Amino acid sequence: MRWKLSVGVLAFILVASVIASGCITGSSSSTKVLVVGTSADFAPFEYKNPKTGNITGFDISLIKLIAKKIGYKKVKIVDMSFDSLIPALQSGKVQVVIAGMTITAKREKVVDFSIPYWTADQDVLVRKNSNIKINSIKDLYGKKIGVETGTTGAIYVKKHVGKNATIKEYSTYVAAIEALKNGQVDVVVLDSPVAKMFASKYPSLEVVYTIHTNEHYGIAVRKGDTKLLNQINSALKSIMNSPEWNNLVKEYFGS
Repeated sequence: MRWKLSVGVLAFILVASVIASGCITGSSSSTKVLVVGTSADFAPFEYKNPKTGNITGFDISLIKLIAKKIGYKKVKIVDMSFDSLIPALQSGKVQVVIAGMTITAKREKVVDFSIPYWTADQDVLVRKNSNIKINSIKDLYGKKIGVETGTTGAIYVKKHVGKNATIKEYSTYVAAIEALKNGQVDVVVLDSPVAKMFASKYPSLEVVYTIHTNEHYGIAVRKGDTKLLNQINSALKSIMNSPEWNNLVKEYFGS
């Protein structure tokens, strides 16, 4: 049976539907969420709090500050393997990636980066009882080298050491470090701040060499998302020139 509805009733139903779906501007803004991708194995930038399991770290606190400044009410953190981050950004699964990600020419072809917010090199981490001495890249020849898939450390080792060593890739730095501790690899190559953190956390490990790559970390957004990128850059500049930045550095790096 068909029902004949008046214009007024139709209008009422339409408005009710819009409100229910959260399409009214006021309703959506009150629940505005920034979806952020990260890889939570990169302390002190992003890691899981051992007591609560919550994802925390320098990058996480930074993106929450940025989100607040550009009008987002909430931040949803999505944890995944590092090599899944850019595909997740491209597919729309996340809006932003912050994960100690180095700005490279190759990555800039598929995503857009914010202004740099951190500079780092690559460190070589070994077991103290291994007696391994590294004074140059060539000293890595013949070694079993652990790296995290998709990182600049992995890219550097493949390019500069290549077939002269056995390169073992792991989905996370935690897995690479466990392999080092268990003797499955001789060294691990990873970003300097994180290598130093692991060395301080595990007395059996030490940093023996720094590869000066002078890398710059950036926050990634989808290619062409100029509005969000400009908002992030504006907020980032403001934070980096304020006491908030010094407080973040002190909290996560102790200086």
